[in-house]
Formats: sequence, structure tokens, C-alpha cells
Amino acid sequence: MSNSDIKDAVRQRYAQAARSANAVEGASACCSGQSCCDPITGNLYDAAQAAELPATAVAASLGCGNPTALAGLNPGEVVRDLGSGGGIDVLLSARRVGPQGKAYGLDMTDEMLALAEENRRKAGATNVEFLKGEIEHIPLPDASVDVVISNCVINLSADKDQVLREAFRVLRPGGRLAVSDVVTRGRIRAEIRASMLAWVGCIAGALDEQEYRRKLAAAGFEAIEFEPTRIYRVEDARAFLASSGLDASALASEVDGKFLSAFIRALRPGSPGPERP
Repeated sequence: MSNSDIKDAVRQRYAQAARSANAVEGASACCSGQSCCDPITGNLYDAAQAAELPATAVAASLGCGNPTALAGLNPGEVVRDLGSGGGIDVLLSARRVGPQGKAYGLDMTDEMLALAEENRRKAGATNVEFLKGEIEHIPLPDASVDVVISNCVINLSADKDQVLREAFRVLRPGGRLAVSDVVTRGRIRAEIRASMLAWVGCIAGALDEQEYRRKLAAAGFEAIEFEPTRIYRVEDARAFLASSGLDASALASEVDGKFLSAFIRALRPGSPGPERP
């Protein structure tokens, strides 16, 4: 797929997710902290968090983790969410940074932006702003945010090096990257990798953990850490593999433990500047 094909596929997927989320208005979302059949997107947010947010924000989430729970956000900080979707992580971040802080969302899909803005209104969040744009070209000045978060979106980009360079650019010295993403570990046959990433929903393909580390370092990041949050087994994808004409049992050694969601931390070198009002 070309870069434009990938962007179109991602845009269509997220537009459909926004339309589907609107259909749950007033109903319980599948992945709202209760049991959910999806081992990737299910049970990422606890019931207390989900209860504080509009149901449509929770229902629109296509994430693979909960970066706001692990990012260590502080009052007064400025946060940028890459690929903010229906706004769930932006709204949770806004609560953590408080009225003196700010949470920005960035998405390229009109349907998601409209949904996120409606969710912002429902939540009564006054320290939130959603912007239209691509994660490869973040519409913010250099050194303007304290934390960059993202939830299973960087893996969708066809130019991950550019995404990471942009994340580094907008971070202040001493700022931090704190993202959830899907990564792979070890050698995997191409056809199996393609099938599993189709199951996960990674249209552009997830990076191997070591390659991800190299790209972060090349962008300038230091103190790079990977923390697995969910490790996928062949049983998780058995039905999908069978529907694709693949023998899940025979593929267990190629699948088990080689696809995982991870929380990824990294720092932009330098000392933070003086406290901002």
C-alpha cells in the first residue's frame, strides 16, 4: 500500500468508528471497563474512569492501552495526544493536568473531530482543544508541550520516523513521550505477521521492539523504556486465523508472545525551563 492508500484506509476506519460510537448514545459501550470480547481494546479503562466520560468517547476508542494511567501527568502540564479519536485520552489527561494545564488532541478524521468536540462539550472540559492535522506534521510550535501521548496510532503511520521527529520537535527540553502501541518481538514469517497485524488492526504494520528503539534514538530521544502491557497468544486470534484459512495450532510457535501491546517511554534531553504560570 502507498502512503496515501494507508492514510485513506486509516481515515475510513476511524470515520466508521466515529459513526458506530454515536450509535451507543445512552447505552453501555462494550469496552467501558466491563467485560469485553476484544483482547486488544477491551478493559483498558477502569469502570471509575469510564463513568466520568461520555459513553461515545469510550465507545470510539480503538486503543491498545491507557497511556494516561502510566504517563505520570502533573498539574499545569501541557499534553498533546497524537491521533486523539473520540477524545478519551485527551479528556482523561485534562483532568490530570487541571485547569492550569492544557490537553490538545490531534486527528485527521472529520467525523472523529466532530465526535471529540461533542464529547468535550458533554464533559464540560475547558482546558481541551482538538486540532485537525496529521501526526507526521503536528500543528504546534517547537518546544511547546511537556508530554506527548498516543494510543495505538503511531503503528498506523507509514512514516514512523517522521512522527517521532515531530514528537521530539514539539516537546520541551526534559519533556517526555509516553505512548501505548503494538510492537512485535523476534523473527516472524511475513504472511503470519500480515495476518496477525490485520487482526490487531495495524494497517501499516507494527514495528519490532528493537527497531522501535532505534527509531526513537535516531529522533533524539533518550531513556527509552518498553513495558509490555498485553502479550497476545494464539488463542486470542484463533478465530481470526481460522477464518483466514490458517491453522492456529500449527502457528502457535510463530504467534505466542511475539505480538504485544506495550507502554513506551522516552525523554527529550535537556532541563525543563522555568515554571509557567
